[in-house]
Amino acid sequence: MKLKKIASLISGALEGEGSIEINGVRGIKDAREGDITFLGSGKYRKFLEESSASAVLVAEPVETSIAQIIVRKPELAFARLIKEFYPEPVAMPGVHSSVVVGDNVKLGDDVSLAAGVCIGNNVSIGDGVALYSNVVIGDDCLIGDHSILHPNVTLYRNSVLGRHVILHSGVVIGADGFGYTLDEQGRHFKINQIGRVVIEDHVEIGANSCVDRAALDTTLIKEGTKIDNLVQVAHNCTVGEHSVLVAQVGLSGSVTLGHHVVLAGQVGVGDHATLGDQVTLTARAVTFRDVESNSVVSGWPAVPHNQWKRYIVALPKLPDMAKKMRNLEARIDAIER
Repeated sequence: MKLKKIASLISGALEGEGSIEINGVRGIKDAREGDITFLGSGKYRKFLEESSASAVLVAEPVETSIAQIIVRKPELAFARLIKEFYPEPVAMPGVHSSVVVGDNVKLGDDVSLAAGVCIGNNVSIGDGVALYSNVVIGDDCLIGDHSILHPNVTLYRNSVLGRHVILHSGVVIGADGFGYTLDEQGRHFKINQIGRVVIEDHVEIGANSCVDRAALDTTLIKEGTKIDNLVQVAHNCTVGEHSVLVAQVGLSGSVTLGHHVVLAGQVGVGDHATLGDQVTLTARAVTFRDVESNSVVSGWPAVPHNQWKRYIVALPKLPDMAKKMRNLEARIDAIER
């Protein structure tokens, strides 16, 4: 693809020879002649000077012999070019002979059902949906247009997926919420979970993550949210629009997240906590309380991030401080005697 066409494709301003042929997209350290790369931050400037790339995406013009395209968000433009040069494989429409389909199932146009797919009763599957090998769809489920369910995904009964939803291998949607109460003999009596899970449009959920159905109403994942591998979303939770849940995050029951919340790796949120809009919990933070909108919190239990940094700075000094305190106490005792 000619460089001038790439500039037009990403709405960038070209500085350099537009007839350069671009054959690939690579990171700044690995780019070769014929590749386009991007400069994400100043700390990678030294790699650009050594790069063999034929072109670079930048936010502002830089001094370099390499042709450059100035674009407001180089990383976003780079991601779009990756999609252009290396599109994801598209499943061919068709139904494998081993597929099991229940009663009253509605299949949209251009649906792809791979080997071992099992579909229950009263299921509706939209246009362009791809169900890969061994996907299991329970009764009364709805799958929106152009959604993709990778191998071994399971949807329990009455689960709803919007359009352009991606579920990676091993995802389980709609399993029982973890609800028990003690009976007269002190044994755990199961509370039947009769609710459902609703996942809105453009949500992506990573491998082996689980979203449990609500006890009575709805566990809800709102539009545009991205969930990493090995994440647990418990019953009755609501995850707001365009939030990000990184690997090994755990949400207890009835947690509510606002929009654009970011939960870094191994974050835990206690039951019934509410996190406002645009809240960030840094890695391994744990909160049992509500967090106000536009906050960044860290630690266990979570506190404002700057406060947590002061804790961390002070922590290695505690043994010396304790020693000094004991010495001061001994001197005070001696003076009093």
